[in-house]
Amino acid sequence: MVRVRSTLVIATALVAGVVPAAVAAAAPVTAVTAPAETAAAAETGTAVQQGGPLVVKVGEGAPVTTRFTVTLPASVTGRVTAGLEIGPLPGPSAGGDNLPAAACSVNGDAYRLCGWHYGTAEYPDSYDDGYVLSLPPTQAARTLTFDVRIDPTDPAPIGEFTGNLEMKDASGKVVATGPAAVHFVLGTPGADWRATVHARDKDGVLWQYESTADPAKPFKPRTRIGGGWNAYTAITKLPQTTAAGRGNLVSRDKDGVLWYYEGSGDLAHPFKPRVRVGGGWNAYTAITSDGSGLVARDRDGVLWHYTDNRYWGGPSAPFKPRVRVGGGWNTYNLISTIGGRIVGRDGAGVLWSYESKDSDTWSESAPFKPRVRVGGGWNAYNTVRGAGDIDGWSDGDGVARDTAGRLWLYKDSPTAARRQIGRGWNIYTAII
Repeated sequence: MVRVRSTLVIATALVAGVVPAAVAAAAPVTAVTAPAETAAAAETGTAVQQGGPLVVKVGEGAPVTTRFTVTLPASVTGRVTAGLEIGPLPGPSAGGDNLPAAACSVNGDAYRLCGWHYGTAEYPDSYDDGYVLSLPPTQAARTLTFDVRIDPTDPAPIGEFTGNLEMKDASGKVVATGPAAVHFVLGTPGADWRATVHARDKDGVLWQYESTADPAKPFKPRTRIGGGWNAYTAITKLPQTTAAGRGNLVSRDKDGVLWYYEGSGDLAHPFKPRVRVGGGWNAYTAITSDGSGLVARDRDGVLWHYTDNRYWGGPSAPFKPRVRVGGGWNTYNLISTIGGRIVGRDGAGVLWSYESKDSDTWSESAPFKPRVRVGGGWNAYNTVRGAGDIDGWSDGDGVARDTAGRLWLYKDSPTAARRQIGRGWNIYTAII
């Protein structure tokens, strides 16, 4: 009877539109809208790169700047940090030191150093992985601006790199993000990279040709360095000179005395006054640089190596005592340098290349790997010289003058296809 009565009570209540407390507790729960402040806390702000990708023309020129405008949620307060993450860049384990210098500004304040994988006194690197440009910290605000200035004269990995600008709060939580892009392209190499070629005319005047890195017009108009260079029977560079007025050369006079000309750093007057090295250099029929000093062939065909000693000995003692490399070098009627390699031309006009050994096997008495045949026809030239970078972003270009006075370029290697870069060079008695 009790069970029947309970059922009747519930049924009566339903008809009357009244729900007992016990039944109400078991009813489905309706979703409740979260407070506005909770939703705001879940928001993530935006970062917008103004003007699209930053294009950095690596080489010579003024620093270039890109601006990011960051909008933060109203709930973000306190200290915030930011990082420009683009990649894949070569991090520290892959030689990431070769990344361009960068300076950063927040909200229009003074620029300060910011780093790819190191901290500064002002701002420790909060990312610490070598792939993120750490930007200066600041206090949160509704809108922030970050200017990033990159130096194009520093080395950089060439390519189009994309990623994000990311901002974090004091707890490390990402509070704003947006796409970012930096394109590193080859521009004009800086003066420290571009080579200078020197030539002596029949009156003994030395002329300088500054390279432009433009394949269509490889040299600027020549400039006069000075007279009196007919005093020398041999001139060679150590191993090249640059448009920044840097690089050294040695010259042997008619009495067999070797003189050292140190680079001045002034392109208009590229060499300091000469310094006497010593006598007896008439014993040699060929003198050239191998990048680590000089090599010289004596009248018996023996090749000698003079290792660079400028760091310790200075201009007056730039080389260590000579070390014998080996005989048989009289087979060559020309010994020079192209692409960081010693080259020798035999009587049949065949050019042979001697590449330097790796550092773990190199020695003063055995500096070269076995010779490699480059090819024939090199008796068409009366001059072959290494010259550094002439037509842009190479390291060991070579030039060769034929008997008609035409100048030819071998880019980076004696095996490269030659390209004519000048004519009328037969007015010179020496090309250096």
